[in-house]
Order: sequence, then structure tokens, then C-alpha cells
Amino acid sequence: MSNNQENKALLLQYYENMEAANAASVEKVLSYYTSPDFQWFGVYPFNEQNGASAVAEAFWRPFLTSWSHVQRRQDIFLAGTSEIDHTDWVISMGHFMGYLEASWLGLPASNKIVFLRYADFNCIEKGRIVRSSFFCDLIGLMLQLNINPLPLQTGASFICPGPRTHDGLLFEAQDPKESAKTLLLVNSMIGDLDNLNKSGDDSPPPESLAETWHEDMIWYGPAGIGASYTIRRYQQQHQYPFRKGLKDKVFNGHICRFAEGNYAGFFGWPNLTNTAVGGFLGLPASGVAADMRVVDIYRRQGEKLAENWVLIDLPWWLKQQGLDIFERIKKIIIS
Repeated sequence: MSNNQENKALLLQYYENMEAANAASVEKVLSYYTSPDFQWFGVYPFNEQNGASAVAEAFWRPFLTSWSHVQRRQDIFLAGTSEIDHTDWVISMGHFMGYLEASWLGLPASNKIVFLRYADFNCIEKGRIVRSSFFCDLIGLMLQLNINPLPLQTGASFICPGPRTHDGLLFEAQDPKESAKTLLLVNSMIGDLDNLNKSGDDSPPPESLAETWHEDMIWYGPAGIGASYTIRRYQQQHQYPFRKGLKDKVFNGHICRFAEGNYAGFFGWPNLTNTAVGGFLGLPASGVAADMRVVDIYRRQGEKLAENWVLIDLPWWLKQQGLDIFERIKKIIIS
């Protein structure tokens, strides 16, 4: 069995045991599957943590105390070797579904089903998880609770579906040639974006995207931006507002980037640094250079990219500019 298949089996076992854990037992499960020097990169307000105990205290124990009947509902699952540093990773993407039985992060309890969209990257060495990045769409959860901390978004807001082809759970080994083809296409697309940054062209024509994207592409952006369908709508609803509203863009690179079969994913910590000059997210200029942490997961169909799931740590990006949406929500709701 290849490392990919061994690592997938390990993660599936880990997820099964985590789903059975509670607030009292979750640290024990984490300790069993992670290395003593385990590094965890969590979106704001969970932040970077070291060791199972710290991760349990920062995220899992409060989460499992406030949430009940939690299910991990995976839509995409893949493994591979990152071309950045040749380490082995497994990606899981989907939603946690459950009930918010008690206040969490200042958000009120709800007796209705809620979904927390997530993307989880796990680096495995010698049968242990040594590094993880955990992204989740907390603004998306707020919208389900009828709390909107941002102006009207340009895209659509809904519970993001998995792949149109329903083949994103790569439990079986994939053809390495197809994996290489997917990664080559993703890197070509990244190169096109880098060239745009260098050129300063903030209004590229649709033909420039059509080099690597299908015309009926679907871009599942984070809440606050929303999802878009087709190249034209994507440009209107995200690419142009992003490019025109953010200046001095610096690409900081990725920690992990790989492909398996028709799927690929990457994240950075941070991916980008940029300065808001007004318009992005419907907000005014800040003049502050802020880091942006981003996850991208792709599905290739034939010779082009067809679907893209994106998570951005927008609460962290906003906090760097002086707006802590969690503190603001607590003050408003509690008062």
C-alpha cells in the first residue's frame, strides 16, 4: 500500500474516533494521533497552537461543549506529496453539521441544524499527524444565525455543495498521470494570476481566464464574498472587486500544494499580503497592509478547471485592520 493509501486510512480512523469523542475525551484522541511537537494552524480566533492539549483547549473542547450531534460530512478527500517541501498530506473538505446548543464565540444557541464549512489539511510523518491547518467559514455560520457582520456580498450565499460529479472522495488510489496533469493546470493558473499582479491589470478580459477555466466554472467563495457561476459572473462578483479594491498585492507562497486524480488543493499562512483601498467586501479603505490566509481546492474536468472551493480567514484579515467581528458581536448581542 502506498503512503497515500496508508495516510488516508490513518485520517479516516482519526476522524471516526474524533466524531465519537466528547469534550472530556477529545484531548486523548488528539494525543494518540498527533506527534508531541504537533503544530496546528487555526483561523482566527483559534490561532496557531502547539501540542494536542493546546489544540483541544483552543478549539475542540469549546466546540464539543457548545455543539451536539456533530457529523463530519466530507465532500472531498485526497492525499499526496506537496511539491513545496515534499511532505505527505491528506486534505478533507466539507461541513460539520449539528446543533449549536450553547453560545459559541459569542454566537447564540440555535435549535435548528447549522453547518460549519471546513477544509482540513494534515501532514503525516511516520504514522503521526505533525502539522494541520484548519480553516472554517465562521461568517457563513453567522449568516445561518441571521447575523451579518459585513455589507451585502456580491456573490450568492448558501450551503456549498460538493463536486458536481460526486466523485470527490478519493478513497482509492488515483492514476499518477492524472494527478500530474491536474497539478500542472493549477500551476499554470497560478502563473497567470502572478502575471496579472505584476502587470497591474485589474480588469482582465474573460479570455484570459478561459485559458485554464471552463466557461461554466463554479467558484464557491467564503461568506462575505459568496459563490459565482460562469466566468463572466465570477469576474463581476469577485475578481474585479478583489483586484480593484486591494492594492500592493504580494504573493507569499504556499505551505502545501498537491494534486490527486482530478483534484488539487493548497493553502498558505499567509498566501497573500494586500492593502484595502476601498470597495472590497463593500468596506472603505484601510491603508493597512494585511495578511490573507487562503485555501483553494479544485476539480479538473478534461483540460480545464471546473470547480473551485475557497476559504479565506476573513476575520483575521479584518482584525489586522482594527475590526474584531467576534468582539463586536459579543458586545451587541450581550448588551
